[in-house]
Amino acid sequence: MLNIDGTMFLQIANFLVLLFILNLILFRPIRRVLAQREEEMNSRQKTIDDFQGQAEKNERGIEEGVVQARKEGYAEKEALKSHGLEEEKAILQEAGAGVEQKLSAAKKEIETKIAVAREALEGQIASFSDELAQKILGRSIQ
Repeated sequence: MLNIDGTMFLQIANFLVLLFILNLILFRPIRRVLAQREEEMNSRQKTIDDFQGQAEKNERGIEEGVVQARKEGYAEKEALKSHGLEEEKAILQEAGAGVEQKLSAAKKEIETKIAVAREALEGQIASFSDELAQKILGRSIQ
């Protein structure tokens, strides 16, 4: 059974002194280390959050850059395409003009040859008509 006497007060005092000494030696350093660890974890979590925010910002910047580069590439492609079409038209017009010049030169050459042949044939018409008349009539015409 429990006897209340002077030893009980001595045991209480011993318990309180032991509690005080344990608090100084063991509990305070552990609580301090835990507090430092929590501060460090909070600091690292803040750093992680900052880096994640920076990474998201960089990712958005990269996506915007890709979109902008695609737009610029498309615009440049269209510009090159239109420039190519203009050059094609110019080349076709130049070729058409060259063909037309050659065609007109060929027509003139043909007309010249026709005129020369016509003059040659006109000079021979009299002899051809005489020969034809002789063949039709069957006698010589003079």
